[in-house]
Amino acid sequence: MKSDFPSSDKYSAERARYPAMTVVDIRAEHAGITDAYRNQVLFDINKECMRLAVFEGEYRWHHHPDSDELFLVVAGELQIEFENAPRVTLTEWQGMVIPAGTVHRTRAMGRTVNLTYERQGAQTVFVEAPV
Repeated sequence: MKSDFPSSDKYSAERARYPAMTVVDIRAEHAGITDAYRNQVLFDINKECMRLAVFEGEYRWHHHPDSDELFLVVAGELQIEFENAPRVTLTEWQGMVIPAGTVHRTRAMGRTVNLTYERQGAQTVFVEAPV
């Protein structure tokens, strides 16, 4: 699955799938995704964006030096591992903010759907796994 991940440039350059004033059925959006990994910007909000992430397995270790990142799990279970903090598990309708610069990776426990909120064009820096 790792080959399916976008480059950091492609991830940062993505713009909203829907313009302002558009009603979007997020449940229908994620139900229609059959890929093992999909992370797309649904909305641009001021200088931030809201993403819909649907995936299985684990994402790469990374950090966002210029943006906090809010995770809100809407289906499934999401583990978030950190370089310098204990692992956290979020279940449906739980969320947390990862501060800018915090090295982390996400791991879906089965198929997981989450909404993320971060700065539009947030830089993503991929790093080696912590020891």
